[in-house]
Amino acid sequence: MKINKYVEDLRTKSAAELNEELVAAKKELFNLRFQNATNQLDNTSRIKEVRKNIARIQTVITAKAAEQA
Repeated sequence: MKINKYVEDLRTKSAAELNEELVAAKKELFNLRFQNATNQLDNTSRIKEVRKNIARIQTVITAKAAEQA
């Protein structure tokens, strides 16, 4: 249920906002990986969650690009 709400929020955003969200998610993933490598990360499942969110954002970006073409 929470995931569906997140995807619906993504669909309402513009392409520029989606790109900003994608950059932020990739930065967060980098930071999580860095913390994991230095044994500072407590919640390792967050890495998987962020990777899936990146995939969701990219899917919405692709769908919006296909609509315009």
